[in-house]
Amino acid sequence: MSVLKLGLPAGSLQEATADLFRKAGYKITFPSRSYYPVIDDPELHCTLIRAQEMGRYVADGSLDCGLTGHDWIVESGSHVTELAELVFSKVSRRPVKWVLAVPNDSDIHGPKDLQGKRIATEVVNITKSWLAGHGVAAQVEFSWGATEVKPPKFADAIVEVTETGNSLRANNLRIVDTLLTSTTRFVANPQAALDPWKRQKMDDLLLMLRGAMAAEGKVGLMMNVRKADLAHVLNKLPALKNPTISPLADQEWVAVNTIIDEDTVRHIIPQLKAAGASGIVEYPLTKIID
Repeated sequence: MSVLKLGLPAGSLQEATADLFRKAGYKITFPSRSYYPVIDDPELHCTLIRAQEMGRYVADGSLDCGLTGHDWIVESGSHVTELAELVFSKVSRRPVKWVLAVPNDSDIHGPKDLQGKRIATEVVNITKSWLAGHGVAAQVEFSWGATEVKPPKFADAIVEVTETGNSLRANNLRIVDTLLTSTTRFVANPQAALDPWKRQKMDDLLLMLRGAMAAEGKVGLMMNVRKADLAHVLNKLPALKNPTISPLADQEWVAVNTIIDEDTVRHIIPQLKAAGASGIVEYPLTKIID
């Protein structure tokens, strides 16, 4: 039996990734002290790998494909084939940013002020490339963690990842510039991407993952509407696309089916009722496949 070797990111993205897979229809569990998650698809073999290393193992063929951040692909310089962008993270759906941050009272206000300074970061290569682009020479040191506490005693500035900036502000740091914006990517080994069976398996997996992401925050609405009230009811619907309108046995009535944002339902249903809709049914969505 053919098997696709799939790398899942360990660490901060692990639970968010597992949750996405579950919504996509895959039952995935993480046995204690094991780096091999169990998934209910015999054609998938999963391995937990730190996102920082994912690109390297996908590039050398140890894994056929995997999920990791664009930032770690850039940092490692790995030669992989990017098949999809999957915008999700441990906190929100917004991309993460690698930013240059300094103490609030620092005299560093731009790239040129970093000349001769010391910078602590986990993304040494990204930082060095950014500095070179600005023609600035500075000392870049690898940080093993707790980077926010490094300045001003151990570094003049840091390059750190953030989604909201809350942690930086809590440590009395201000953002000077953004070096890189990153989202999660589904990447493949170039040779694996050319293999017909493996590529089809990857495409099928991505179809389900994208469908699960598209359904987040959406619900379906069904209702019956008199034809005489149809225009008024449709005017109240902020549809994902044009609503589906189907005839009913009673020729004076039609069925309307649509998809809307979940957080608007409580406002829209009373308006639909007042506009003439009846038999209104709200139902959850697990996937939206275009």
